[in-house]
Amino acid sequence: MHKLLELYKQWNGAEPANVQQIPGGGSNRTYFRLTDKDGQSVVGVVGTSRDEDHAFIYLTKHFNRRKLPVPKILAASDDQLRYLQTDLGSMSLFDAIRGGREAGGRYTLKEQELLRRTIRELPNVQIRGARELDFSNCYPQAEFDVDSVLFDLNYFKYCFLKATELDFHELKLEADFRLLAKDLTNDTYAMGDCFLYRDFQARNVMLDHDGNPWFIDYQGGRKGPYYYDLASFLWQASARYPHKLRRELVYEYYNSLKNYSEVPPVRHFVNRLSLFVLFRTLQVLGAYGFRGYFEQKKHFIESIPPAIQNLRELLGVSTIFPYPCLMDVLKRLTELPQFQQIETVASRADGYKTTDLNPYKAHPQDGPATFSKYDAQGPLVVRVFSFSYGKGIPQDESGNGGGYVFDCRSTHNPGRYEPYKKLTGLDEPVIRFLEDDGEILTFLDSVYKLADAHVRRYIQRGFTSLMFCFGCTGGQHRSVYSAQHLAEHIHEKFGVEVRIEHREQHISQTLERL
Repeated sequence: MHKLLELYKQWNGAEPANVQQIPGGGSNRTYFRLTDKDGQSVVGVVGTSRDEDHAFIYLTKHFNRRKLPVPKILAASDDQLRYLQTDLGSMSLFDAIRGGREAGGRYTLKEQELLRRTIRELPNVQIRGARELDFSNCYPQAEFDVDSVLFDLNYFKYCFLKATELDFHELKLEADFRLLAKDLTNDTYAMGDCFLYRDFQARNVMLDHDGNPWFIDYQGGRKGPYYYDLASFLWQASARYPHKLRRELVYEYYNSLKNYSEVPPVRHFVNRLSLFVLFRTLQVLGAYGFRGYFEQKKHFIESIPPAIQNLRELLGVSTIFPYPCLMDVLKRLTELPQFQQIETVASRADGYKTTDLNPYKAHPQDGPATFSKYDAQGPLVVRVFSFSYGKGIPQDESGNGGGYVFDCRSTHNPGRYEPYKKLTGLDEPVIRFLEDDGEILTFLDSVYKLADAHVRRYIQRGFTSLMFCFGCTGGQHRSVYSAQHLAEHIHEKFGVEVRIEHREQHISQTLERL
């Protein structure tokens, strides 16, 4: 600490008026906020690894030359174990989106916009940041390679898989590990000059007063495929990003990537991304196993169920993974009694259980690429209404006889309370009220099961029209929420055209066929 203060005095000409230690993450570096008499602050860092500190200092200076949103190095000691950098403030993306995370994955529009800004900026750092970068300065290695993949896969095997006492054929599993490692490190698009951030997460993104993202803690970065960071960020178990938002963020990233590099076709992109989601899921389970099972740290033990749920969702499209022994082991792993009946809060907040990899669906403008289990081959059109019982049930104009009518009046009514009387089931305060209460989610669980079976059968039989109606007292809160969520659920799962009409609110919307 004394030497850091000396460095500050050499740089500023005077000692700091105030020194405050900043809570650190999992690194071995110690951070301090050093403030002068005029209230201007910088961040002082004391490290223990010269090589790691050198990597950060070199990368930061290089990124500044590329005019990327990272801090600036203001001064550094000769041994580079202490340095000063610009103070980016105290608001991280992780803190800024805490409300949505704690609400079970129901992110506000403002929180979603912060995530979009961040994900759009990531290719800028990955692609432009790699230009003229000397990767030999990276720590602990210069490039993402087969050996590093095998290390992480065996970390999963020894620290997590073996702890479950699940039986498996070790030689066959090792063979699949080697094949997966080869596939992960062999890509003509993403294995060029690209900076792999490696620890890209919401905690390592700082926000300025305008909500613009700034990036920190990239000292473990190296040359590698851009899919890795996208998978790390969007499939982080504790983030609880809902299915729909995750898919939108994948699309945001893909479109942003086009501005910096030649991009692969959509189907190639989503196939490759799925491999890295698989790898990152196993990687984090290994870390959770070691930190949780062996070091008995509660936070990591609590992170295992959502990570297992990520794995369970991924196995919904396991036919795209040519690793038979690994797939068999993972399937049996998710079926172990201690991991049964696990449903992430994020999935509930999005209105349904995700059983396929719909976050990888291509956007409609990019063509038909999709991993949905059921491709809608027939011209089925689903119409979903919300209505007030006082004004009668909506008429079926197709001539087919009506379909389903669900009565939402058994659930808790937000319309009884003054703050919600002028809002609808499309507004965030009402959504949070209904989901925090939980009755509407239990109600919709049964609706989704019935609707899924019916839509699937109608597609198989080539029928062209199906109708769902939700009624409540005023056609304003519960029925609107239910109709909107069922419509989005059917559209995302089956790709059919869905027409939504909130009759009493005079709101109509069409979700085009994918």
